[in-house]
Amino acid sequence: TSGQFLKFTGSTTVASAAGGGITEADQYRVSSSFSGSSNPITSNWERNDTNFDKIGTGVSQSSGIFSFPSTGIWWINFLIPCSKGSGDSQYVSAKINVTTNNSSYTQRATAYAFINEAGGETYSHSECSLIFDCTNTSTHKVQFGVANQSSCDFYGDTSQNTTTVTFIRLGDT
Repeated sequence: TSGQFLKFTGSTTVASAAGGGITEADQYRVSSSFSGSSNPITSNWERNDTNFDKIGTGVSQSSGIFSFPSTGIWWINFLIPCSKGSGDSQYVSAKINVTTNNSSYTQRATAYAFINEAGGETYSHSECSLIFDCTNTSTHKVQFGVANQSSCDFYGDTSQNTTTVTFIRLGDT
């Protein structure tokens, strides 16, 4: 405000003096590949551990159910790379499902891709995102799923991000 100023010490930055900034950021990936639809994906989730460290407490995960460490407005991004060795798949979809009662899940974001076989292994990906208002960490949770018309291979890896979800807390609710 008018007439006030910021005082900096040797370690103070503008961001730390003013407050704010990203207080939570986290990333998980599926550690092994799988085929066919899975909604939700319940196994083989791991926190990214390749040149990465979460900011803040981090999102927790159990059997494919992700819980938030704090209330707030969260940006959630889900990416699924896939391939098919022969034939087409009319759709490959990524899904973000949420609950606000810790029980019933509703599909809140979906993205579709198409695989048109071009003579051999053909690749595609689907990606969706959602801004989610978590007002209660006990009841507001999220899970992720994939579906396809004709069995596709979805990629997982323990040393790089393939099927990946990213969480960033944007601000207070």
